[in-house]
Amino acid sequence: MTKISAYIAFAGLLVITAGTSCKKNFGEINTDPSIVITPDIKFLFTYSEERMVTYQGTEWVWESMEQLLRYTQHVTTDPYEVTSNVNSRYGTYYQQVLPNLFEIRRQIGLKEDKDAYQKMGAVTYVLQVCHGIKVTDMNGSIPYTEAIQGRYESKYNPVYDNQETLFTTWLTQLDDAIAVLSNNSLPEQQSYSTSDIFYKSDWTKWIKLANTLKLRIAARLENQDAARTKEIFKEVITDATGPIDNDDAQLLYESPDYTPQGDAVNYRSIRYGSTSIINFLKGSADPRLGIYFEDNDLVGSYKDTLNKYGVSLPSFINPTDPLIQFQGAPADWTTNPTVAAYISNALAAGSSKYFLISPINRKFFSPRQNNAVGDYIEAVVTNAESCLLVAEFIQKGYGDGADTKGSAEDWYKKGIASSISTMNRIATAANSTTAFTGNGTAIIDDYIEGPLVKFNGVNDLERIYIQEYLNFYRNPNEAFVFVRRTGYPKKTSAYYAREVFNEPIARRWWLTDPGEVNRDNWNAAMTEQGFTPNAQDMPTLSSQRIWYDKNAPDFGEGQ
Repeated sequence: MTKISAYIAFAGLLVITAGTSCKKNFGEINTDPSIVITPDIKFLFTYSEERMVTYQGTEWVWESMEQLLRYTQHVTTDPYEVTSNVNSRYGTYYQQVLPNLFEIRRQIGLKEDKDAYQKMGAVTYVLQVCHGIKVTDMNGSIPYTEAIQGRYESKYNPVYDNQETLFTTWLTQLDDAIAVLSNNSLPEQQSYSTSDIFYKSDWTKWIKLANTLKLRIAARLENQDAARTKEIFKEVITDATGPIDNDDAQLLYESPDYTPQGDAVNYRSIRYGSTSIINFLKGSADPRLGIYFEDNDLVGSYKDTLNKYGVSLPSFINPTDPLIQFQGAPADWTTNPTVAAYISNALAAGSSKYFLISPINRKFFSPRQNNAVGDYIEAVVTNAESCLLVAEFIQKGYGDGADTKGSAEDWYKKGIASSISTMNRIATAANSTTAFTGNGTAIIDDYIEGPLVKFNGVNDLERIYIQEYLNFYRNPNEAFVFVRRTGYPKKTSAYYAREVFNEPIARRWWLTDPGEVNRDNWNAAMTEQGFTPNAQDMPTLSSQRIWYDKNAPDFGEGQ
C-alpha cells in the first residue's frame, strides 16, 4: 500500500466511524476502543483532497465524455441519453469532501495550542470552496451554510443556499483564508507537511489557488453583475501574492494508484475529434494536436495501397494535406452524415481498411488502457486557466487603474505557453504522444507568433477565449462552464466557428426529492430557481437555467 493509500484508508475509517457515532450515545463511544476519538487531522485532510479528484472515474465516463465535452464540441461521439449516473460531484461533496474538513476545524478548536493551527484550518475552506463551485455549476442552489450540521447539531434539514449567497459566502471565506495564510506575525504554525498531497503545506501556493478560485467566481458572476466581477478581479490582481502565475503553483493531482477510466475510455463508443477543433489545431500549427488526438489510418504506405486498387479518398479529405492523419467529424452527425459515416465504416482498398476519423488520444486520457504503462495526471486548476482569465479581464477593461503586472497580451502568452507545457507534461507521464522534449520554448514561441494566434488588434478577446477553450480539453466541467457563460466558440465567427448542433443541450443537472426530512427546503429552492421538481428530461434541462446562467447567451451566440 502506498503512503497516500494508507492515509486514505485511515481517513476513510474515520468517516465511517464518525457516521456511526452520530447514532450512538457518546458515553458508550468513550468506552468503545474501535471508535477513533481523536483523529490525526493530517490524514483527514489527505482523504478530502484525494476524494475531491478520484471520485471522477464514473464522471469521466458518463458525464464528461458522453455529455459535457460533446456539448462543448471538443469531441464528437454517439449521442447517448443523459442517465442518472451524472452528477456524482454532488454526493461526493457531502459524503467524502466536506465531513473531514469540518472535523479538522472541530479538532483544531479543541486543541490547547489551537492558534498554531490557524493556517491548517484556513486551507480547509479553500478546498471546500474549490469543489463547491463545481457542485453549484450544474445544480444551482445547494446546502452549504447549514451543511454537515447533522453530525454535530442533529440538524438534518439544511437550507439550500442560492448561488448569490454561495458566491458571497465563498468569497468571504477565501478572503479570510488569504488573510490568515498571508499573516506572518502569527505564532509558529503547524502544517500538514507531505500529508497535503497538493501543495505540501506551501501556504503561498494555497494563497495563489484561493485567488484563482476568486477569478473562477468572478467569471461566473459576470453575466449577473459585471461590476462585481471587475471588483473581484482588482482585488486579486493587486493582492501581494496574486493568483496562480507559474506552473509550480498549479493544482495537479498525480498518483500511481489513480487511473480513472482504464478501458472504459471506449465505453459504449469511441470518442473522436470534432471537425472544428481539429481543423483549427491544424490551421494554427498547434503543438497540442498530436497530444489531444490520435492519428487516423492514413499513415505509412497507404497511398501505394489506394493507388494499387484504384481507390480515391472521399472528397472531404485533401490528399495533399500535410496533416492528413488528423481528420475530424461533425459535432452533430446529422448535419453531415456522409462524413459521419466514416466514423464506423472504414475505407476499403483490397483487404486493407483505413479508418479516416481521428479518435481522442486515449493514452492521454487513460494511460493504463489495455494494461499499458503510464501515469495519469488530473489538471484541477492550471496556471494556464489563471493566466488566460487575467488576460480576459484585462482585455475587457476590468483592470483599468490597477497594476495588472502586465498587459492582456503578456498574460495571454504566459497562459498559452503554460497550457502547452502542462499538456506535454501530462502526455509525458502517460507515455503518450508528446509535442517536444526539453522545455519546448522554440516550438511554443513559434506557435504564439503564428498568424492565427498572435494578438492582431482586431479580435484579441476572441483569441483569448479560444485559447481558454483549447486549454479546457482536460477539464470538462470548466470547458462546459466556459462555453455556457461566453457563447464561444460562436456560430458566426470567421475565426473559430461553433458547428451546427441541433440536439438540445442540458444547461444543468437535477437534484431529486431528498425525502420528508428536508423536502420543504428543497421545494423552496426549486421554486425560487424556477425549476420543475424531479424533471430529468432534456427539454426541461435545456431551458431552465441556474442563477448565474440566466443572462448568458445561448450556445454559440457569443457577442
